[in-house]
Amino acid sequence: MNLSNAIAQMITDMLSEKDEVEFQRNILAQDLGCVPSQINYVLSSRFTPERGFLVESRRGGGGCIRIVRVSYDKDTLLMKVVNSVGDEMSENSVKSHLANLLHHGLLNEAQAALILAATSESNFRVLPSPFEDIVRAAIFKKMLLTVAKN
Repeated sequence: MNLSNAIAQMITDMLSEKDEVEFQRNILAQDLGCVPSQINYVLSSRFTPERGFLVESRRGGGGCIRIVRVSYDKDTLLMKVVNSVGDEMSENSVKSHLANLLHHGLLNEAQAALILAATSESNFRVLPSPFEDIVRAAIFKKMLLTVAKN
């Protein structure tokens, strides 16, 4: 297991007991034998709002980190995702959002597969590259709004 996976697993284990954890970045880094910036990397790449987490960081005193697993009802979470997308969206961002929505039971496998197929990179090859992410975001948002209505 690589270091990033080990850090993510340790934090996930802490979150499995409760939906909110607080720890000092330096202490966790020391326990894992890594530098604190490695903890920051894992937090910014794996514990994101689109995956259902809020991360707060306080400077000084070893860098205190607070992670909260956020849970919402179906309509609220779908609307938060729609509002968080913005005007552009990468295929990787779509995948992250879909994984989070599946994890929370807000989409079923068929819905997620359909959204992923509609927003796949291969659909946008005919568009100039600046427009791919714009069209993908519009399709993703429209599909989520349709799911929310039904």
